[in-house]
Amino acid sequence: MQRHTIEPRPGWQETVEAQGVIYPLTRHPDDSLRPYWDESAYYSFSLAEVEALEEVVEELHAMCLAAAAHIVEKDRFAELGITDPRLASLVTEAWHRKAELPSLYGRFDLWYDGSGAPAKMLEYNADTPTSLVEAASAQWFWMEERFPGADQWNSLHERLVDAWRAQAALLPPGSPVHFAHTIDDECGEDLMTVAYLRETAAQAGLETEAIAVEDIGWDSLSHRFVDQRLRFIRSCFKLYPWEWLATDDFGPHVLDTLDNGGGTGSTLWIEPAWKMLLSNKALLAILWELYPGHPNLLASYLDGPRELATTTGYVTKPLLGREGAGVTLHQPGGTQTPASATGPSCYQQLALLPDLSTPAPGAHSPTNHVVLGAWVVADEAAGLGIRESAGPVTDGYARFLPHVIL
Repeated sequence: MQRHTIEPRPGWQETVEAQGVIYPLTRHPDDSLRPYWDESAYYSFSLAEVEALEEVVEELHAMCLAAAAHIVEKDRFAELGITDPRLASLVTEAWHRKAELPSLYGRFDLWYDGSGAPAKMLEYNADTPTSLVEAASAQWFWMEERFPGADQWNSLHERLVDAWRAQAALLPPGSPVHFAHTIDDECGEDLMTVAYLRETAAQAGLETEAIAVEDIGWDSLSHRFVDQRLRFIRSCFKLYPWEWLATDDFGPHVLDTLDNGGGTGSTLWIEPAWKMLLSNKALLAILWELYPGHPNLLASYLDGPRELATTTGYVTKPLLGREGAGVTLHQPGGTQTPASATGPSCYQQLALLPDLSTPAPGAHSPTNHVVLGAWVVADEAAGLGIRESAGPVTDGYARFLPHVIL
């Protein structure tokens, strides 16, 4: 794994916007606009390196499924903050019937520096991951233009189409699959992620319909969800976290009508409810408990940092959060933040994100902390997206950089 600088293509912004990345710039706190899609640099990997990472990702995914089974079997929902017995019961039912419920994708965030040290799992978003359009589409076209004949860790598009086609029989017949995003998304990333996934479903031969979450209606006579044309919503892919879906004002209706397989309800949601077990940072601590010392895991706990406070340092992560919100870093020997001040959190071994920049002698280079986003589709490793951040936490100001296999 190496980082290289390169001159961006003329008209790069218009090019990636036409390919679906309509959010190529990010507005920063100083009101400046800076590239989110950043092709002033790229990363290269060897084929052997990518093949090894694919094995790691698929092993981690299998371990996460085993941890989910453990949570259900041992009734450890409270440790995930799931204290509503009814919700816990429905998640349990969804897990036991997961073979009947369509499930599409997820994204691991990994620490990796290419030095030969093993990749480390930072977290797993298996419910509402984004940065998909740029990973599946824009960086592929960038590679074809800049490195004709090269390869890329990227079979996302084909695997997504295949996943929809393979699971079509699990969908309610005779009605479209609705694809829902939230209008609170100001930059357009959620909109385009959902639009792209809708396109992959259409290419698999499915009838689809777009809708905003805020436009989903409730028919009080039939006690069913409806779209703007008053058609029943029988199945819906939602880029909307389950912890919001289950607790919003319409949450009771979601639980009342949940199709959990076996004809149990009137609306099937994708991703299914059991994905709540994987997109919760408590998973990190349960994985460490089940697989202590595993080379691709970082020590993690729910009851405090334990030995990490004086040895490696630690990161405090809220159990539910995205884009680095609420994440704090603590060096060894520093002042500990009381758990009561942070809310339910996971305490994970500190692993500072690497910076592979090589500035010219005497030149100042901004820091470029890199994290690998490794995609899983239908239980198999499917591709890679890379983000860099100026600070040690990958946040909403991070940049996306393309990669190649050379």
